Amino acid sequence: MIKVLQIVFLLAIFACSKTTVNADTPPVISPTPISNQIVVAQDGSGNFKSIQEAINSVSKKANKERIIFIKNGTYKERIYLDGIQFLTFKGESEKGVIITISEARDIWSCNPANKADWGVATVNISQSTDIVFSNITVINSYGFEASDTPITIDCPTDATGKKTVRKDGHQMALRTFSGATRLTFKNCTFRAFGGDTVSPWDGTVGMYYFKDCTMEGGVDFYCPRGWSYAENCHFICHNTTASLWHDGSANKEAKTVLKNCTFEGDKGYKLGRYHLESQFYLIDCTFSDLMADADIYAAASGTGTPLWGRRVFYKNCHRQGGNDFAWLKNNWAVESKNINATWAFDGKWSPQ
Repeated sequence: MIKVLQIVFLLAIFACSKTTVNADTPPVISPTPISNQIVVAQDGSGNFKSIQEAINSVSKKANKERIIFIKNGTYKERIYLDGIQFLTFKGESEKGVIITISEARDIWSCNPANKADWGVATVNISQSTDIVFSNITVINSYGFEASDTPITIDCPTDATGKKTVRKDGHQMALRTFSGATRLTFKNCTFRAFGGDTVSPWDGTVGMYYFKDCTMEGGVDFYCPRGWSYAENCHFICHNTTASLWHDGSANKEAKTVLKNCTFEGDKGYKLGRYHLESQFYLIDCTFSDLMADADIYAAASGTGTPLWGRRVFYKNCHRQGGNDFAWLKNNWAVESKNINATWAFDGKWSPQ
């Protein structure tokens, strides 16, 4: 009987020792499913095969984040967000998740069934707030695929009935409309060959935050209206007219701020221009040696800045090779460390 009790006692000790966690080895924790996450996968392993189907499945109104996780793949679809709140798109990887269409704005506008620019871009956002995109590549491929020779098409909406379309004409990867604000883009790539690649266009309340993004395009390919802040972003220009553009005419405080950004482009590319009231701040930016000796300028076809004057500010910006142009000199006294997104958005939003 004693031996039996001893055996039972030893077995109990052994059982307890199997459930004891070694202090030097962290416990293995199974991943907890996220109840508000929808998965998109082209191979059918997720909830939906297309991104738009996933968007259509969620309610428009919300007071907290909902997540659409997108597995790697090339999604040939046009994305629409209309009247949606608190929706986050997380790609499996920036290079692996590609959303792409091929669309020239001139061709789009010739179709009487199309309503202005709604749908002209790869990603179209209207009346939506607190939207986040991360680890995603967005492409409008028209200019990369089109012939160097312009084409002429029938165009019922044009007075002449015809339209000439060039490969470097307006092509939008991102286009936002009225009521689209507090939009965040992190680790995203936006590519087009023509103009207006990234067009967040609510000049009244629009606030846009870009971090660690790459943007590529032609004339005015980064052209925000309202408030915009870009940090640690890389810009690639395929045009010698202008890379940057801003419209701040709806509010004197509206501004576009670029901090710690880098620029490259075709030989002789120019930094930027404006047609309307605007306000540019460039802090700690670096430009390739192919950039033209041309300061951000008022376009001859625009109204200039008659009310609030020219507002273009540089702080600690340099051209590669150590040959800085005279106009790149510091003309603003505020310390770089004090400039962040909250400052750029006048305290109305703190996405950082």
